[in-house]
Amino acid sequence: MTETPPQDPTPAPQPPEPYEPLDWIGEIKGLFWMLAAVLAFHSFIAKPFYIPSISMMPNLLVGDRLVVSKFPYGWNWASASFHVLPRDTWRLLPGTPQYGDIVIVVPRDRTDDLIKRVVALPGDRIAVVNGEIVLNGKKVPQTVEPSVQLPADPQLMCGEYGYPSWCYDVFARYKRRLPSGKDVIELPTYREVLPNGATYLIVRDQPTSLYNNMPEVKVPEGHLFLMGDDRDRSADSRVANSDNGLGGPVPLSDVGGRAEFVTFSLDGSQTNNPASWWKALRPGRSWTSLRPVHLTKGK
Repeated sequence: MTETPPQDPTPAPQPPEPYEPLDWIGEIKGLFWMLAAVLAFHSFIAKPFYIPSISMMPNLLVGDRLVVSKFPYGWNWASASFHVLPRDTWRLLPGTPQYGDIVIVVPRDRTDDLIKRVVALPGDRIAVVNGEIVLNGKKVPQTVEPSVQLPADPQLMCGEYGYPSWCYDVFARYKRRLPSGKDVIELPTYREVLPNGATYLIVRDQPTSLYNNMPEVKVPEGHLFLMGDDRDRSADSRVANSDNGLGGPVPLSDVGGRAEFVTFSLDGSQTNNPASWWKALRPGRSWTSLRPVHLTKGK
């Protein structure tokens, strides 16, 4: 009887697979289309926005991250992210903001986005007398509210003066320590109510501010008059372009969108490491709506 020789358990080596070089053209095309999709979404639907200054306090805080929608008023050159389009006056599917809306606007002499509130519409007459808006000959109701208490956020830094400084340095005299030991900024607060019932809080603490008085101007057709909620520190439509303001009513074609809600907010204690952001989150601000409350008649 013939014995079968044992099988060798080791498989025969396979020839190496042929090397396929990286398709750089395909990779670049994929990256291009991904960036194009992000740019299109930011330009036509919505984009994130960061609050770097105190001009919209107490409703918007330095460190807030927002979502700005691009479609409520149609599209124009300012809608495109990174301002890749030249400044122009065209508008596609145009719309007009309502009183009280918070909008993004590009100043006529700069390319950075500012965020302000709509206080006068096309055709309105607006003046400011002793810090109060007079709209079409009637004072906009402004009533005293309990002082807003905001966390002091001692590590919150701003660069408005060309160097890092505590964002609330101008509010230092309003710093208070609560019985709990927490430090807060307690700001003089008022409530305004615009003709459509839109109501919101503002801060006013400087009776001699240069911005407290403004002669009446008429808002041209196709324009808006914008103001910040921190009335004594907002370079808005009351302020000349030479002083970094908006220089009067702004064209609707320079409005790039409407602020919708806060996604999250950081108190300044974070570092470049995203892991530190969790402890820096301000409680209670995420998903806060930025649309004004509207009072019903009789209230």
